[in-house]
Amino acid sequence: MNSDLKGSKRNKRIGFRFALSGILAVVKTERNLKIHCFASVAVLLTGIFLSISPIEWAVLFLTMGLVLSLEVVNSVIERVMDFIHPSYHQEVKVIKDASAGAVLIAACFAVMIALVIFVPNL
Repeated sequence: MNSDLKGSKRNKRIGFRFALSGILAVVKTERNLKIHCFASVAVLLTGIFLSISPIEWAVLFLTMGLVLSLEVVNSVIERVMDFIHPSYHQEVKVIKDASAGAVLIAACFAVMIALVIFVPNL
């Protein structure tokens, strides 16, 4: 049983390494994810400068996590669709556009949340 437990811990570490590798690969290749990462750093610095409350930090962290995660999922959907159907197809376009639209919706709400938190603190 001890060897099974050790193997389980090792597999979790390997899975974590694979996840980090995937995140880094997407950050290196996707311009929009770089933009969202830059915006997240700006939000973090603004929050520090304005000394926002713990609950405001929690809302911002959840919002940033949502936008960044959706951007990664969008990138994966686009790559999978390009792999499955490399030539242009109207349905593939709709799928990719809808995926990008989900990121846009989250990003717009993230801006509104940032305004609600930051403007009163200015």
